Amino acid sequence: MFLVRRPSWATLAALTGAALVGALVLRPALPSAAQAAGGYDFTRPNTVATGLAVPWGMAFLPDGSALVVERDSARLLQVRTGAAPTVLGTVPGVVPGGEGGLLGLAVSPTFSQDNLVYAYFTAANDNRIVRFPLTAIQNQTVVVSGLAKATIHNGGRIAFGPDGMLYAGVGDAGQTANAQNQQSRNGKILRMRPDGTVPPGNPFTNSLVYSLGHRNVQGLAWDTQGRLYATEFGQNTWDEVNQIVAGGNYGWPTVEGIGNNPSFRNPIVQWTTAEASPSGAAIANGTLFAAALRGTRLWAVPLTAAGGAGTPVAELQGQFGRLRTVVVGPDGWLWVTTSNRDGRGSPAQSDDRVLRFPPVGTQPSASSSAPSSSASVSQAPGGCAVRWEVNDWGTGFVVNVTVTNRGPALNGWALSWTFGGNQRVTGAWQTRITQTGTAVTAANETYNATLATNGTVAFGFQGTYTGGNARPTDIRLGSTPCTVT
Repeated sequence: MFLVRRPSWATLAALTGAALVGALVLRPALPSAAQAAGGYDFTRPNTVATGLAVPWGMAFLPDGSALVVERDSARLLQVRTGAAPTVLGTVPGVVPGGEGGLLGLAVSPTFSQDNLVYAYFTAANDNRIVRFPLTAIQNQTVVVSGLAKATIHNGGRIAFGPDGMLYAGVGDAGQTANAQNQQSRNGKILRMRPDGTVPPGNPFTNSLVYSLGHRNVQGLAWDTQGRLYATEFGQNTWDEVNQIVAGGNYGWPTVEGIGNNPSFRNPIVQWTTAEASPSGAAIANGTLFAAALRGTRLWAVPLTAAGGAGTPVAELQGQFGRLRTVVVGPDGWLWVTTSNRDGRGSPAQSDDRVLRFPPVGTQPSASSSAPSSSASVSQAPGGCAVRWEVNDWGTGFVVNVTVTNRGPALNGWALSWTFGGNQRVTGAWQTRITQTGTAVTAANETYNATLATNGTVAFGFQGTYTGGNARPTDIRLGSTPCTVT
């Protein structure tokens, strides 16, 4: 059976995300089904948070809550299940600009004892890594400083590896010569003790440099054998996924993508820059997931036993815009963040968002905080079926809707319903929602207008209410009543 195992806290420190568990429980899935889809069901997005501005780094705390940082505002937020994010403060010393700002985030593997959080950010004169007690953000200790900064190629991803060491992807800061210069820490992956000193096992004497020849690494992830993989932005031709070895030279700027020079290590995957521009990376079920910015998709790359790659599969193409970060949460779900407010995207009203996708075989179940929908309406011949998943708290709620069309294929669709109380929709994703009084209509976006016979489409929205949050009635696809579960 396919099992979702809770990672150790050393591993969780390398993860990022925020959790809104809602009304869902895990069920086992067959290994063949899990492997075929990378283990996750991408037809069922569940929204964790909305209204963020360029969420970059994320990491889980031992209590299950999550820390999230925003690149330009330098805000550090704590996200808890079923509640709006709490602003813990602003990280001092951050000077945003271009691709720089408050970037990577990691939680100490020994957080329960030391209360320490690590951050990579752009300061007035450099990029640096600092650490601070979560209860005293202003009390920073510099771990590494003097990394060259620029408006582009700042790298920024940090993560604790299974060896307990802190790794950092550092960009070339727009100076290509940095990548091949062993005396420069730019254009490198660095490996250090938690206090920033050089650990045993590094390939170069008295150096934090672990690998070189990189242009702009923003994704770090380890497989179950402890092998490190990194995603890397190319220039004009090829983006890369590399298996990282100590002392390896990955060719930039001499080689971009796969080359014929034996002095350099070839990537295990390459994409055109329009297909990818990969940032965050995560590994689960023998699959590497890479979040693509310009490519507006999530790449699922099957990994081989030897550390190579099979044929990548694109998921979520164009559905959520630019994707920045992907992580495996402690709940076993796959978490993905958008980056549509970074100056290069087309943000929706609810952007930026944190989404999560369930393991294959996960089934919804009712809970006191997320009651099931009202009794279903008899389905007409052909008809449609709607899954209505709700998470509500206090005066707010989030709904994820999946529609299955049982009738003729549609080129353009609209789902309508009537609220039973005084709910007001305040934001939506993957749909355009209009509301007049208690009557609501959710219509397709351009990219998801086609709905084949027995095809499905998913969207979601958030809202507020006073008094009771009664479930809607008279849900229809066009004029056809829908069965609701």
